[in-house]
Amino acid sequence: MEQLYIYSEKPLFALCYPQICRHCCYCNVLLVERISIRTGKLRPGDVVILRSPQTPRKIICKRLIGMEGDQVTYVVDPKNSDRCKTIVVPKGHVWVEGDYIYDSKDSRNFGAVPYGLLEGRAFWTLLPRKDFGSLAPKPKS
Repeated sequence: MEQLYIYSEKPLFALCYPQICRHCCYCNVLLVERISIRTGKLRPGDVVILRSPQTPRKIICKRLIGMEGDQVTYVVDPKNSDRCKTIVVPKGHVWVEGDYIYDSKDSRNFGAVPYGLLEGRAFWTLLPRKDFGSLAPKPKS
């Protein structure tokens, strides 16, 4: 699903939501701040907004899994096997993955992402109403 990204010129708040189509039951509207990106206050588990490394005009929303120097183990092809691979995130990069492992284009497909492609950190869900509230980092399993 293609995403639209609306932001103010101020570095604090932004809204990110999927393109609304006739067939969607709802859309996700997130409140995003950009200060954490600039101050380096991100941590694994945060939900980040970034430019797609494959299509720079496209903005995507993924969960931050690893920072530079972190060792990340991931399932290479979750639809077809349980084969895992371990990498060390290169300097100046982060590792991001979607929450839906079976249908997500993320670092498993395009590799570690340069830190400069990060746009912001989502911290609050506005819509759908059932998910309204703080967007806390996903606990490690």
